[in-house]
Amino acid sequence: MAISNLKPPLAGMKPHLTEVHGRALSDDFFWLRERADAEVLDYLKQENAYTEAILKPLEPFQKKLFQEMRGRIKETDLSVPVQIGSFFYYSRTEKDCQYPFYARKKETLEAPEELLLDLNALAQGHDYLSLGLMKVSPDHRYLAYALDTEGSEEYEVWVKDTTNGQLLPDSICKVSRSLEWSADGQYFFYVVLDDAKRPYRLYRHELGTPAASDALIFEEPDALYNMALRKTRDRRCLILEISSSTTAESWVLDACDPLGEFEIFHSREKGLEYYLDHHHGRFFIRTNYKAVNFRVMTADESNWNKEAWREFLPYRPEVKTEQVDCFEDYLVVEERERGLVRMRVVHFASAEEHLIGFPETVYSAWSGHNPEFQQKAFRLHYTSLVAPPTVYDYHLKERRLELLKQTEVLGGYEASLYATERLYARSHDGTEVPVSLVYRRDVRRDGKQPLLLYGYGSYGICMDPEFSPNRLSLLDRGVIFAIAHIRGGGDLGRPWYEDGKFLKKKNTFLDFIACAEHLVREGWTSPAQLAIAGGSAGGLLMGAVTNMRPDLFHAVVAKVPFVDVINTMLDKTLPLTVGEFEEWGNPEDPLYFDYILSYSPYDHVRPQSYPNMLITGGLYDPRVQYWEPAKWTARLRRANISDSVILLKMNMEAGHGGASGRYDYLREIALEYAFLLWQWGLAD
Repeated sequence: MAISNLKPPLAGMKPHLTEVHGRALSDDFFWLRERADAEVLDYLKQENAYTEAILKPLEPFQKKLFQEMRGRIKETDLSVPVQIGSFFYYSRTEKDCQYPFYARKKETLEAPEELLLDLNALAQGHDYLSLGLMKVSPDHRYLAYALDTEGSEEYEVWVKDTTNGQLLPDSICKVSRSLEWSADGQYFFYVVLDDAKRPYRLYRHELGTPAASDALIFEEPDALYNMALRKTRDRRCLILEISSSTTAESWVLDACDPLGEFEIFHSREKGLEYYLDHHHGRFFIRTNYKAVNFRVMTADESNWNKEAWREFLPYRPEVKTEQVDCFEDYLVVEERERGLVRMRVVHFASAEEHLIGFPETVYSAWSGHNPEFQQKAFRLHYTSLVAPPTVYDYHLKERRLELLKQTEVLGGYEASLYATERLYARSHDGTEVPVSLVYRRDVRRDGKQPLLLYGYGSYGICMDPEFSPNRLSLLDRGVIFAIAHIRGGGDLGRPWYEDGKFLKKKNTFLDFIACAEHLVREGWTSPAQLAIAGGSAGGLLMGAVTNMRPDLFHAVVAKVPFVDVINTMLDKTLPLTVGEFEEWGNPEDPLYFDYILSYSPYDHVRPQSYPNMLITGGLYDPRVQYWEPAKWTARLRRANISDSVILLKMNMEAGHGGASGRYDYLREIALEYAFLLWQWGLAD
């Protein structure tokens, strides 16, 4: 496909200087931050029009990809029901409907359906809809739910009487995704956002009263800390968690005493994290206290003092303890060792323990919705790069996995046609970095294959290998897909994360480059056939590595990329900025200022040949402001000395996650895949 002769829009350059630590920061595209300025909106529309014009010849191919991906999903489907009390709760989808329906049945699955929420009806008149939470009252009569209709991640809470379907006048705005009912169902507690979208205040609401009369229970003044609320599985305690990236504390309230006061479990200590569950008179604590990779400890209800905490399971430094689930008779501990999740089951009465076994050597597994304290089966999810998402019940006493559902992939998917494996690339300092691969078995390893390398590498988030039916549109055209499990992520435990943050952040970028070089050297691909992708902090990764090694990559997809790092981290008025000081460092400190500036992608764009790039953004994105991808695109175009195409696609109706409807989401994926396959010469 020939590139259109249409000239890209060039943003006007308006000098803007900021002096920090005696150094001048020049930003000619600072003016793009003015969201309300008609000139800015017009420019974004020009960018979208240019992208549409360039990709116009690909429209039939995009539609083909969309139909391929849509054809693999079971459009009318049902989730596995979850029993809570005497009700079975589930969601279902219907053909041609963008959003799910949420429903329940009483006592048996053969009972008549009671529709709780129809998101398709609620989405009427909105270009975007996100369900932030839905919590049923303890007596199952009232349903509290929260909606976001912009993508701004500010939710409005509504309460529905399920006996008659009527909405109560209990509407509350600017709420986060935290809400819990008291045991008597007469009150619920919720968390609201400040102007920087930080969850910072806890309120108590009495059902049927005006929100203006709600009682303020707690306010966190320190902008480093966020607030979240949850209830223990035994429904005895409400836990208010106040945490930063490195420090956490918990406050406890008896759920039967909603008018009582929260009591602090242990006062915050810098660097100490702990998280609570409750079981028959004692608290189970997942903590990094004298354990960088976390461990499980206990404390009696009568003595919360840290010196009285007792180790429940022996600490193993090579194993990260990621989650603890308490049930009546069993404790299930989610662990991570050498990048793989394991689930350890401990029987309280006998102290016997065992691991839940999984069939593959490279996979992902995580706990599902397990709301009942006395349940005898543990709900879990499993997938791999070749195994579609699967829901199991693990019968704890019998030590038996029961298959409940495997996501059906329509069109005759055969897992045996595909292979997956894990490689290790040696980084600049000798560290071995895992790389997960999936490809068709008939692909030749001759160094000429198109390969898409994905990466993230921040916040300790793990990039676990998971199945994607959409990805088959790449694999079946001979594309190899790879995940670089780079430092800054949590794939190999907490030390792996800490070795890719603060003043070690460049390890993230160098690890990714090492993975790319390893794949080329071992004959999996070549620079002319290598594409890379990442979003958000993974977009930061894309920006950094393309500045450092533009010769290594042929094409780049950067979704909502966090690329204007130094300017964002200097602006405390933006959402997330202050809380991010514990991830990137505070640039008010000259040491961190110099280090962040040394890699900030926007500030290192320079005259050189850049790869072909597709960059996306969301006008209402609260996490990465729309102007970051817009400014970066403008600066890249000015600096690029090759004829590569650099495109910006700005979603004018959504936020960080892109389109909310499932078909609109597929259209976005089809656009990205069409761009990549075009770059590989496979767009037919």
